[in-house]
Amino acid sequence: MKSLLAGVLPWLLAAAPAFASEGDRWEIPVAVKKLDNGLTVVVSEDRSSPVVGVSVVYGIGMRLEPRNRTGFAHLFEHLMFEGSENAPEGTFDRVITGGGGRNNGSTRPDFTNYIEVAPSSALEPILWLEADRMRMLDFNPATLKNQQDVVKEEIRVNVQNQPYGGFMWLDIGFEAFEKWENNHDGYGSFEDLEAATLDDVRAFHRDYYGPNNAVLALAGDISPEEGFALAQKYFGDIPARPVPPAPDFSEGLNTREKHVVQADKLAQVPAVAIAWKMPGRGSPDQPAMAVLGALLANGDASRLYQGLVKGRELALNVDSLYGLTSEWEYNGPTLYTVFALYKPDTDAHAIVRAVDEEIARIVSEGVDDATLARTRTALLADWYNGMEPFISRADTLAKLQLLWGDAGVANRIPDWIEAVTSADVQRAARTYLVAPNRTVIDRVPEALLAARRDDVPQAE
Repeated sequence: MKSLLAGVLPWLLAAAPAFASEGDRWEIPVAVKKLDNGLTVVVSEDRSSPVVGVSVVYGIGMRLEPRNRTGFAHLFEHLMFEGSENAPEGTFDRVITGGGGRNNGSTRPDFTNYIEVAPSSALEPILWLEADRMRMLDFNPATLKNQQDVVKEEIRVNVQNQPYGGFMWLDIGFEAFEKWENNHDGYGSFEDLEAATLDDVRAFHRDYYGPNNAVLALAGDISPEEGFALAQKYFGDIPARPVPPAPDFSEGLNTREKHVVQADKLAQVPAVAIAWKMPGRGSPDQPAMAVLGALLANGDASRLYQGLVKGRELALNVDSLYGLTSEWEYNGPTLYTVFALYKPDTDAHAIVRAVDEEIARIVSEGVDDATLARTRTALLADWYNGMEPFISRADTLAKLQLLWGDAGVANRIPDWIEAVTSADVQRAARTYLVAPNRTVIDRVPEALLAARRDDVPQAE
């Protein structure tokens, strides 16, 4: 994946939000139009700064790639920056940075997204470039070989040669999910990556990178009328292309706990990841699970930090994540994962028991009004802060439109958060954060594992 956005000047990133007249609720402007070729266009007008954020999100991600093509979605994230006949390699980055902007891209289970932010005067060149690489890329043996090597090196750097190796977001999915679509390595096997031919990548672009499998979102210094007109100008003549039917990646909650022990030759202290399958997107339990997740592991005031790090002094830290995305941006089975480094004089079973005790307290006692209000407020603040930067707003709206079929969900999520009650949180904890729905990975330094191997349950 391309490097994270860095060094973007504040005036490029965002402007103060424009609040609606009703109290202090921010109603995010959302206008949507579908072009004749199937491209969906979302515009969020905000004239507070002469900047526009751009996001193009395609309906292809790790769980949607075909068998024997593991890592193709990720490979294409890189290939999309390698140029076309009209804009040779390097043109994309040079034009955008030369105009005062920044760009990035990432691959997730349900989508691949490409994002830019720039002064509004540079918007049309960006749209020309995005439309150009949607039409066709410059597929050639040198570029393909180069990016195959880049992806393999990224895997070596980020997984194979890193302490813990991303076990809390990569390995945990291998173990927790049942279907290949959900549990294969989205980074890609070296075998599949090396076997990719020019015909393979041409077919992948043809099948998944057409306008009818994409959402374009613009946020900032642009009106809906201007945005729709520019989308038509640059993308309107790109023909729609047939998209392969999505595989059946549905699966229910787990019914049997799984506990796996892994050796780590690079780690200095042991770590544990505990994951539970989440409610489905659009479930009434989704907002309750978001609040419960924040209550348990968001920050130093969270139940697990106070209980495991400060109270029992078992763990060195506590953090959490929702797969490779957020609590609102998924379209298939997803995990809520808590992970922690823990002290070598304890073990993963003690950590799991302590986590269970904190969850049991919530199930039996609920959440007091002050704590619940504080947690909801923190979630709302995170949501609104994430929507302020124009690049982030465009990207979020594009993903919501793709996954939910409605970018207007952005204005309903705050209501869903505020409506969550203590009883909702208890129900979510009782339903999802239970042992049969749980997968645990205990990641232990090799030397420590050898010293206590007889005392640690082996993988089932």
